[in-house]
Amino acid sequence: MNFSNSPLADWKLVYRILHGQLIRHPDLLDSPFFETLQGHLQGQAQLEGVDGTDHGAWDEWLGNPGGRCTLRN
Repeated sequence: MNFSNSPLADWKLVYRILHGQLIRHPDLLDSPFFETLQGHLQGQAQLEGVDGTDHGAWDEWLGNPGGRCTLRN
């Protein structure tokens, strides 16, 4: 997948929307697209110094409102 065709902000938006649907569509977790997108975003976050084990930092970097993951609320 060529992530350079779209801005990072667009990929973050797509991820947030898909991630928000995991409760209703748990099969997304096994989707190669979702896994690839998540891996790409985690790599970009790491390059920007975001600790991927810190859920709050990850959520904030993704642009989740209030830095809170919808699945953990």
